[in-house]
Amino acid sequence: MVNESRPWHKHYPPEIPVSLTYDEKPLHDYLEESALNYPEKKALYFMGKELTYEEVYRDAKKFAGYLQKLGLEKGDRVSIMLPNCPQSVIAYYGVLLAGGVVVQTNPLYMERELEYQLKDSGAKMILCLDILYPKVAHIKAATQLEHILVTGIKDYLPFPKNKIYPFIQRKQYQMLVKPERSTDTHLWHHLIKESSGQFSPVEVDPKEDLALLQYTGGTTGFPKGVMLTHFNLVANTQMSVKWLYKCERGKETVLAILPFFHVYGMTAVMNLSVMMSNRMVLMPRFEPLDVLKVIEKQRPTLFPGAPTIYIALLNHPDLKKYDLSSIEACLSGSAPLPVEVQEQFEKITGGKLVEGYGLTETSPVTHSNFIWTNRVSGSIGVPWPDTDAKVIKMGSDEEAEFGEIGEIVVKGPQVMKGYWNRKEDTEEVLSEDGWFRTGDMGYMNEDGYFYVVDRKKDMIIAGGYNIYPREVEEVLYEHEAVQEAVIIGVPDPYRGETVKAFIVKKQNKEVTEEELNEFCRKNMAAYKIPRIYEFREELPKTAVGKILRRTLVEEERKKIEDSKPLQNS
Repeated sequence: MVNESRPWHKHYPPEIPVSLTYDEKPLHDYLEESALNYPEKKALYFMGKELTYEEVYRDAKKFAGYLQKLGLEKGDRVSIMLPNCPQSVIAYYGVLLAGGVVVQTNPLYMERELEYQLKDSGAKMILCLDILYPKVAHIKAATQLEHILVTGIKDYLPFPKNKIYPFIQRKQYQMLVKPERSTDTHLWHHLIKESSGQFSPVEVDPKEDLALLQYTGGTTGFPKGVMLTHFNLVANTQMSVKWLYKCERGKETVLAILPFFHVYGMTAVMNLSVMMSNRMVLMPRFEPLDVLKVIEKQRPTLFPGAPTIYIALLNHPDLKKYDLSSIEACLSGSAPLPVEVQEQFEKITGGKLVEGYGLTETSPVTHSNFIWTNRVSGSIGVPWPDTDAKVIKMGSDEEAEFGEIGEIVVKGPQVMKGYWNRKEDTEEVLSEDGWFRTGDMGYMNEDGYFYVVDRKKDMIIAGGYNIYPREVEEVLYEHEAVQEAVIIGVPDPYRGETVKAFIVKKQNKEVTEEELNEFCRKNMAAYKIPRIYEFREELPKTAVGKILRRTLVEEERKKIEDSKPLQNS
């Protein structure tokens, strides 16, 4: 039986303490500190435009003052629906300065997804891209939104790119949106120009007051708002700083490909960079060739990413034309990291690439391999400072033996406060003494290294995005020809997993794969759309009529095993 000795501590290098003293202050204080200590230090690089920490803090204060002028009060939720751009950083810290709670919203959401999140969070205001304004305006009446704030990529582009970009946008999106200023619609360039930067500081209790509502979900219901406090986020970011002990404050350049609307990019890139006064190179979308060019020109030293990102770069035909030698450390998350990808990427860059593990509910990181010592390939690594973890036997709270598969549970200062307005869901996964049930199946070896073998939940992770089967099924069920629909994840060499739909058609109704694709495209984000369809006469069910999703998963697994060539003995 595993004892309480925390066997992983013996592997910690002397530079990483097993326990930290955490700052009990608001997350936004770090932007102010970086602006005061490094005012002229470049904070953001974006498509040729650079902003210093002083400039970012100045605009964040202007945004905070404008929000308060519109009536924002402490605890009010503000949605940010942006790709990685200067406004996404400025607005995030501006909302916190004003006493609000950030609701990160995926810009790829379709109207039904956006409406659900805005209604559930009760957001009073939203900041969105100009090309997303029609979508937001269309569902505004069904939500509690009082104000829509609109910005565009061009707002922080240098001349002449800011003049050319609208023409590029029109060609790329077949649209050019020009929202009109009104009592409830506000344009970024006006608010930044008109706001004095004066705002009323709000007293924050870091351990109690929320900084973020980050939406996640599961197969038993719609996405849930994860309540993360200022302290949760500060603690996880300070852990990150210690884990990257060779990185120097104010001297690193961080490649910001991971979206800030995802908790991993938010912590491992944005909050970490601001806390360490480092420079971020912002990329609003992932295009492999663009990334290779940016790495060569901007010379990033840190590159947090996901396996699909590293795989795409390694497989690009022009890879060898570019110098990636500036990269010193990469933390990979969101999906399992193949060993061959790790080895190849390290060979190309000369840097270190290690796998980590975490969840939205844990801010997000709980485990990681050591970057410079004691790395174990195939493992998610060991728990971070002040983070306890164990494996419990299925169906009980009894701790599993070394090597025995069970559910991974974690405890630490980065664990969420709970789910927004979902007391029962919170109690189901979070015990009174702070242990969080991850829903992931795995084991710990005698050295304290953890391994994930499967997910208890049926959530699909494709290309680093979390996809919840029920959301996709709900859309498919709305099609007039669909009688039954089940979604599962199947292995994919590039995305990690991809979405497969099993469909039973209604009697005397016909529908093709292409027609379902078109229907889904109108009702959900592109990454959720099934890539594979299988039409069946019936689906496996229990005696009471519940569809056996797990049976379908096992059938797919058997197909894959049967298709593998026999090994010579």
